[in-house]
Amino acid sequence: MSKENKRELASQLGVSRASLYYAPKQPQKDWSLKCRMEEILRVHPGYGHKRLAIALGVNKKRTLRVMKLFGIQPYRRRGRRWRKPPCASEYVVQNLLMSTVPMRPNHIWATDFTEILWKGKKLYLATMMDLFTRTVTGFSALTNHSVHLVIGSLFSGIHKHPAPEILHSDRGSEYTGKDMRIILELLGTKQSMSRAGCPWENGYQESFYSQFKVDLGDPNRFSSLGELVYEIYRLIHSYNTDRIHTALRMPPQSFSLRYATTQFLIPSNVS
Repeated sequence: MSKENKRELASQLGVSRASLYYAPKQPQKDWSLKCRMEEILRVHPGYGHKRLAIALGVNKKRTLRVMKLFGIQPYRRRGRRWRKPPCASEYVVQNLLMSTVPMRPNHIWATDFTEILWKGKKLYLATMMDLFTRTVTGFSALTNHSVHLVIGSLFSGIHKHPAPEILHSDRGSEYTGKDMRIILELLGTKQSMSRAGCPWENGYQESFYSQFKVDLGDPNRFSSLGELVYEIYRLIHSYNTDRIHTALRMPPQSFSLRYATTQFLIPSNVS
């Protein structure tokens, strides 16, 4: 590609020509710090950003920035004391995100589900998120949180995207069950799971749901369940296409397009 074409491409993407060749090191540094935070939180789950900064030996502003970037929040006891479920699964999977950095689209997806209360009833929303592009690749909404809920969100995701190389989740029975394990094995997808009692290790989804519920507002304002589900679908579409993501400084879809364009047009051996 000539310099003129590269200059034109950079202008269309709104970046400098030099940035087409530059592979930033900051994301890798932030990811490394995130992993170190999670290791400390396993021992001291109540540490906030100030104590984490001291334990890590880094600036507290940087610590707080990385915590916000990856949705990491210290554990705070609320209400009843947490007790281990009596029928906890013996299926144990390591947290691959402690050693693997998202390097490309569909490399690593994270998944979780949340509960939405509507007129005394419960609606559950499950989502799949690409950790490189932060795109919600698939989602499913049901009035129960059976394995069909999370499998539905997975099928929704692979309908328009290649199956991820790694799928990260918590250790809920919906993800440790035989059905999910067989499907992922057939797709060639490795499972990664947060350590038990460490919700911050899936902070990407925690952060997404926290902001999503703010944008959704009071679910009781909808006269029917259908209207609520429609609004959920609309908000997810808006999140992907219109809403600026803080970590990307643009909507996930715009980031995906920019990445795909530069990868397609810039030869990998250009230095």
